[in-house]
Formats: sequence, C-alpha cells, structure tokens
Amino acid sequence: MTKRNNFPGLAFLLAAILLTANTSHALDLDKKVIKTKLKNGMTVLMLERHLSPTVSLYIRHRVGAVDESEGEFGAAHFCEHMMFKGTTTIGAKNYAVERKILDAIEKTGTALDQEKRKGKKADPKIIHNLSEKLKKLQEQGKKYFIPNEIDRLYTENGGLDMNASTGQDVTTYHVSLPSNKIELWARIEADRLLNPVFREFYTERDVVMEERRQRVDSDPDGKLYEQFMSAAYKIHPYGRPILGRAEDIMNLSPSSVRRIFKKYKAPESIVITVVGDIQPKKTLKIIEKYFGLIPAGKETKKSIPGEPVQTRERRATVSFDANPMMIIGFHKPNAPDYNDYVFDLLDTILTKGRTSRLYNLLVTKKGVAESVSSANGIPATRYPNLFTIFSKPRYPHTNAELEEIILSEIEKIRTQPVTDMELTKAKNQLRMDYIKNLDSNEEIASMLSYYEIIPGDYRYISDYLNTIDKISADDIQKAAKVYLTKDNCTIAVLDKKKD
Repeated sequence: MTKRNNFPGLAFLLAAILLTANTSHALDLDKKVIKTKLKNGMTVLMLERHLSPTVSLYIRHRVGAVDESEGEFGAAHFCEHMMFKGTTTIGAKNYAVERKILDAIEKTGTALDQEKRKGKKADPKIIHNLSEKLKKLQEQGKKYFIPNEIDRLYTENGGLDMNASTGQDVTTYHVSLPSNKIELWARIEADRLLNPVFREFYTERDVVMEERRQRVDSDPDGKLYEQFMSAAYKIHPYGRPILGRAEDIMNLSPSSVRRIFKKYKAPESIVITVVGDIQPKKTLKIIEKYFGLIPAGKETKKSIPGEPVQTRERRATVSFDANPMMIIGFHKPNAPDYNDYVFDLLDTILTKGRTSRLYNLLVTKKGVAESVSSANGIPATRYPNLFTIFSKPRYPHTNAELEEIILSEIEKIRTQPVTDMELTKAKNQLRMDYIKNLDSNEEIASMLSYYEIIPGDYRYISDYLNTIDKISADDIQKAAKVYLTKDNCTIAVLDKKKD
C-alpha cells in the first residue's frame, strides 16, 4: 500500500495505457451494431459476439410511471406484474371457458371496489356477498390455467437472468438463453404483447400492496426516498412513486391496466436488443416473423408539464424507528446535455471509492458517517433530473453535522477548481467502469437498448468517453455555480422516532 501511495502518477499512467488500448475497442462497438426498423415501427439492435453459445435479449418499452393517467398511478408497474400471467395459449387449458370466468371476475371485482369506495356509506352485506362471490370465481378460474408457465418455459430451456423492471421512463424485460432458443423467446414475448391474459388480477393487486408495505411503508430508506422525491418535484410526475400510493394501488382496475398496456404494445415505443452468438440475418427473420405481427400504433405523445424552476430550499422530515439518514438533491439537466456528463464526473470525484472526496472526509478522516454515496440522474433520465447525495451519520453524530460538512464541500466545488489529480483519477475510473461493462453480453444489451430508447441513439455509447475526456475543472466549477445552490436544494432527513 505504501508504494502505491508514493507513486500515484505511475498508477495513473499504467491505468491510462491499459484504458487507451481498451477504449478503441469500446468505441468500435457501435460500428458492429446492426440497427433495423421493422415495418410496424419497432426498432431492433443486433450485435454478433461468438464468445459463448448464448444470447442476451432485452425488450425495452418507452413507457413508465410518467406515462400513467391521473387516478391510475402505479398502473405501469402493475402491468409489468400482469405480463407474467400468460397468454391465450401460454398457460391456458381451455381459454374459451376461462374467458367467461375472467369476465365475471372483473365484473364482480369492479362492483366490490365501487362499494368499498363509498367508505362509511358502504353496505357491509354487499361487500361480504361480493367478496365471497369473487373468491369462488377465482377458485373456479384456477382450474383453467397453469400458473408461472412463462417462467417454467424459460427455466426448462436454459434461461438465466430473467427479470423485469418498471421505472419512471421505461419498462424492461430481459433474459439470457442458449443461442438456439431465440425463436422460443420471440414466440413467448410476441405472444404476450399480442394476446396477454391478465389472470389473478385481484390477487396480484394484493401482492403489489404488500410489496409497497415492505419497500416503502415499513422500510426507512424507501420512506425517506418517497418523501424526498415528493418534496423535490411539485408538478412533474417524477415526484410520484413508481409503485403508486396505497390508495392508487387499491383503485387500479383491469381497464386501467389495459389503458397503460395499449401504450406498452405500440411498436414505435419498443426497442429489442439481441447480443451474443447469433447469425444476424437469421435472427432478424425470426424477429420479423413474430414481432412483425404487432400492428403499428398511432403515436400519441402525452404532454407532461415541466417542473418549475425551484426558487428556495425545500425540506422534508420523516420520523421513523430507524437510524438517522439524509438525502440532499439538486435539480439539473438530463442527457444529452453537456452538464449531465459533468455531473457524472463530479459524482465520481465526490463518492466513488475510499479516496473520493466525501467518503475520505466523512467516513475515513472525521468518522462522522457510516456511509456516503451520490448518484447522477435520479430518478430517471428522460426529463431533467437530480444530482443526489445520500448519507448516514455514525452514532453519536447527527444529520445536522453531516449536512453542514457536505454543503461546505459543495461550496468548495463551487468556489475552488477540483485538482488535476482528482480529475484524472475520476476520468480513469469512469473509463474502467465503462469498459468493464463491455465484458458481458447482458451489460452490452442493456446499454444499447437503454441509450436507443432514452437519448434516442445507441451511439451515445461511443461518444461518452470522448465527451468525458473534454471536461475540465472549469466546467465542473461552472456547473456547480449554476446548479449546486441553496435555492435549488432539497433536503430530506430521517430522524429516529423518540419513545
């Protein structure tokens, strides 16, 4: 350790040599990608890599929580759950009979919800009778489908890393499979876009409610984050929780999920990415065979109000039976604005690694924090977002102490240029992290699909490192002076509940 600390310049030189050699390979990546637009408007990206007989497959929908309608918050996340319930053929035993039962379930469930919404005026007898009827119909419906059939098909055919996620901007489905199973994947995924069946709707709604209880209501991190976002965004939907609030979730209906699904299946909002051991022409033919059946949609862009400029500091306080923690955030532009790259670099300088500025000061030297981290682009990147710092004080130190030290360091960023050593180290670290992601088919597929669907061009990847290299200490200071101000700051603290 002593030798390494005595020769930081040598370490940076060696890193630079290694990274320069790998960067040229990274920047050639975009030239190898084959981009195709299907007749229905769907975008397909393919990258041939014969490192193993496997393939990583990503489907991203440019639909997320920001695209939900008023009164139907949480619908995008709930729709993601329902997409695993099978189709008219996958998991179905006798769909003709099942459909009649599903119609009766929806009719009964809707009536039950309407009665419950009456609150104190609701008739307990009607609620009881409808609840019993719903239970019987749900039990009857179970006879006509096989649960978890999509999971089983993938698992039995060598599927790995199968997952789905819903964010503010996008919804994602991905899986890695043996390369000879691409047609199976295309058959499954196209079918659940063309012929989904939203089975177990009311049961799954309870599952999502429990998910919210675990991730937000009974989780200090989730509780604080939700209050922070609500304080930071007053108009823009980025301030809403992806899961929806409890009252949102319990009022979701099959029709509300169908409305968000209609946006979901629009081909012009979908990017498919295939990376691995493929023959591009053959793979594209398979994709066209199945996904080409999805009719072109009429693109209707939702008008989302911009967040007004913040003019004074905002604060939120949460009292919870947990150790103290805090979040500090500043509004800033989203990619591909130049300052978004600047904040990527500042993020690295401040908290990435033990020798980063805030970690070294708060955790190592002063010992006042258990942890400190930062993130650029919270909560998402389709619209202007936040540069955010998360920290937990070490007992007996307090949130107030951390806030004072962190804001003091932010002020230094505004008034004093970062050092050449910090700048060089951060750029090398970003390069290293970036290139490390190129080792995996899954990471490449994730990056390509994300940049194609959000900035609108997968080639953002190849320009990224070049742009980072151009950033100067003066650029960082200028961005800090504009965005890291008291009036543009939102602070949320969680204090331990007193007995």
